[in-house]
Amino acid sequence: MALCEDRVIGLASLHAHQQTGPFPSSGGRDVSQSGNSGTQRSGSAWCGEVDCFSGQKSRLRCTLLARWDEGYEEVWLIVTDLAPQQATAAWYGMRSWIEGGFKDTKRGGWQWHQTKMADPERAERLWLAIAVATLWVVSVGGEADANLPVSSLEALPETHIARRSATGHSRPRMLSCFARGIITILGTLIRGDGLVLGRFLPEPWPKMTPAPKKKTTKILAHASLEAA
Repeated sequence: MALCEDRVIGLASLHAHQQTGPFPSSGGRDVSQSGNSGTQRSGSAWCGEVDCFSGQKSRLRCTLLARWDEGYEEVWLIVTDLAPQQATAAWYGMRSWIEGGFKDTKRGGWQWHQTKMADPERAERLWLAIAVATLWVVSVGGEADANLPVSSLEALPETHIARRSATGHSRPRMLSCFARGIITILGTLIRGDGLVLGRFLPEPWPKMTPAPKKKTTKILAHASLEAA
């Protein structure tokens, strides 16, 4: 878990407003699939060591990861203390794990916000229990998730609406490994089968950025107001 935090939480995003200049053409390496080094356009990527920020006191020597995938209106600019050959901008998409952890610890799981604890030592002991419990349910839920059938369409009749509406694209998890783990553990206890233990099944580090979300009417209206 600490290794994951070092790799993901340590990445800081630099938002690119109206970025129009090209990616640097020297001092780094082109990592785009198209191989168009030195060009900033959809589908291009670049990484290398740079000096960020113009102020002398705030100047930072770091690695810059630049990436612009299909469907995104702006380029991703991410700085990290990792070496260029060790990092990729796609890892920044895992930042959503942070929000997921907040939800599991609070309203979506252990209800930490209901404790109203003010004593740091008491909170420290509870946080240890929360950490161990989280590892347990995620390991159980992750193993159960890995054993789910890839698709159940084959068992349906040819005329079933699910077959007609299938897109062929993989769908995101409808139930988190955290929630599935709690359900699995509770179900096992209710049946009288005792405690269940799981195991962690690592997934490969992402190589592609998440698909851009479709703009809602509210976002489009806000954008038109800003343009005006």
